[in-house]
Amino acid sequence: MAVSTQQSFGRVAVALAALSAFAVMHLALGSKLVPPSDVLSAFYDFDRANFDHIVVREMRLPRMFAAMAIGASLSVAGAIMQGVTRNPLADPGLLGLMSGASFGVVIGAGWFGLGSDAWLPFWAAIGSLGAAIVVLAICAMIPQGRSPAVLLLTGAAVSVFLNSIVAGVNLLNEESFSIFRVWLSGAITNSAATKLGWVWPWMVAGLGVALVLARQVTTLSMGHEAATGLGVDVKRLSIALLLCVVVLTASAVALAGPIAFVGLVVPHASRLFVGSDYRRVIPFAAVFGAGFMIVVDLVARSVFSPAEIATGIVTSFCGAPLFLYLVRKRL
Repeated sequence: MAVSTQQSFGRVAVALAALSAFAVMHLALGSKLVPPSDVLSAFYDFDRANFDHIVVREMRLPRMFAAMAIGASLSVAGAIMQGVTRNPLADPGLLGLMSGASFGVVIGAGWFGLGSDAWLPFWAAIGSLGAAIVVLAICAMIPQGRSPAVLLLTGAAVSVFLNSIVAGVNLLNEESFSIFRVWLSGAITNSAATKLGWVWPWMVAGLGVALVLARQVTTLSMGHEAATGLGVDVKRLSIALLLCVVVLTASAVALAGPIAFVGLVVPHASRLFVGSDYRRVIPFAAVFGAGFMIVVDLVARSVFSPAEIATGIVTSFCGAPLFLYLVRKRL
């Protein structure tokens, strides 16, 4: 679907307006309702004696930023994976990268004790990259290893293997279990906001690289032979994009644990909205992903208020039906 420049500007305006509306909802709604007027005044006329202002500025706003960063990172990572592999089912969670990141954090922080916030992105990136290499190596040894079915099954097998190790480590290490019990369910908490200070430079770098390479992702999505014919160094580009995906996935997992299906659902929505040109798909995936996670986090902390459910549970509930639909349609 071709999209004109005028249509693009109109759709950018719609997407940003929707994101702004979701942001106001996230700040206003919850176990304590804050009037929209107080939400706005918390920014231009902050009063520390006003409890509503404290709720907005110091509790909900940092959490909203964390949700937006996670949603944008996972969505762009999923879009890149789907474009490079030409696999509509590609997703950091389904292909093992998210389990690898969780494995890296639990082993590095829980087993070796290097668990400060500054170390979490490093351990997550090591685990995610290792899982990606294992999945690709296994697929390379299998006939038709690039087919969606083989990639999906290989990623699922690696994910199950790594998750079993994580479960074993947590059972053997009570301290690790107490630290990571909530985190492994994919929960955006106030602690995620405190970790954002260590993680956001990596996210910005990953998103920046994705935007720079977006045109070449479109070329790769036409097939490696076609990309080579157009002068693209497919091997070098694939490595750069893999590292970009690893950085984005690891950063998101370091903040809130493994949150499934975001990288699967949002890129498909972006392509329906702006077509298949990744120069548009990637930035729209970032905006859509940020808005999607704002809404999901609002649902997670509001449906059973004052109790909260893990954000990852909500995304799985939303994403699983779409995944089954895509499996039925594509495989």
